[in-house]
Amino acid sequence: MADCLFCKIAAGEIPSSKIYEDESVYAFSDINPQAPFHAIVIPKEHIASADDINAQNSHLIAKVFEAIAKIAVQENLEDGYRVVTNCGKDAGQTVGHIHFHVLARRYLQWPPG
Repeated sequence: MADCLFCKIAAGEIPSSKIYEDESVYAFSDINPQAPFHAIVIPKEHIASADDINAQNSHLIAKVFEAIAKIAVQENLEDGYRVVTNCGKDAGQTVGHIHFHVLARRYLQWPPG
């Protein structure tokens, strides 16, 4: 999508601190980290939100989670990590491209506060 911030980041049109990349997935450091390790992981193909996952694109979400497992090894997140996605403005989704926050390297209480 031409005007999507995360599509532009994945395409290299906007700089980011790349953590991981393969043919389907791009991961980068969050500019407003909520934990000592805070990555944003996205499918390179535009999917607006979790509401837009369907039979034709769900394989990309599987690729995202495969990448997250690789990132956890790459970044030595052996003490655990949290994966979060927000769907819609009331949930805090501020960019209209599905993305997954990977947070680690601090104790993450539940419920989040």
